[in-house]
Amino acid sequence: MPPSYIAVRELPLFPLPEVVLFPGRPLPLHIFEFRYRIMMNTILESDRRFGVVLWDPVRRQPATVGCCAEILQYQRLPDDRMKMLTLGQQRFRVLEYVREKPYLVGLVEWISDQPTTEDLRPLAANVEELLKDVVRLSAKLMDQKIEIPDDIPSLPTELSYWVASNLYGVPQEQQDLLEMISTSDRLTRESEILTSTRNHLAARTVLKDTFNEN
Repeated sequence: MPPSYIAVRELPLFPLPEVVLFPGRPLPLHIFEFRYRIMMNTILESDRRFGVVLWDPVRRQPATVGCCAEILQYQRLPDDRMKMLTLGQQRFRVLEYVREKPYLVGLVEWISDQPTTEDLRPLAANVEELLKDVVRLSAKLMDQKIEIPDDIPSLPTELSYWVASNLYGVPQEQQDLLEMISTSDRLTRESEILTSTRNHLAARTVLKDTFNEN
């Protein structure tokens, strides 16, 4: 863990609907709201880190577990808007909110997966194979060539973050995966999700083949 990750610290928070950031994953942002322009300008003068938390529009509150983002690149646009590329770093849990204006700041503690003696490589290999099946079946259904990304991590924990970040349209499921502190549990849940998706796609493929034959 980098030296700057002290046990507890204050962190500016950026609530986003439908977005769950994971460690090691990129997140491009377009900053246009006044309070967040203030926040980003302040962050750029310090360590370039802030917290991304999922915003719940129903309960009208942010999730208590999020992921720290580090600004890698930024471009200033007219009206002080900004485009930036950020990268997910360490996960955190919000202990309390320090202030709400002009932007949300929380007191956070860093969290990471529990150490384990279990060999997670077979579970990770299974998840990767399921992922390849899903991509292959999706390509067949859409009659398109879809390449398996070449940046899929090989280490189990990093793979679990990669898969979770690519589950589109299910932010609450992603949030649940982000909050898990067991790599084994996260990979197991992803295996269930991918198995269900593969079975659904396989059934649709059979129907498509049958229809085409007729």
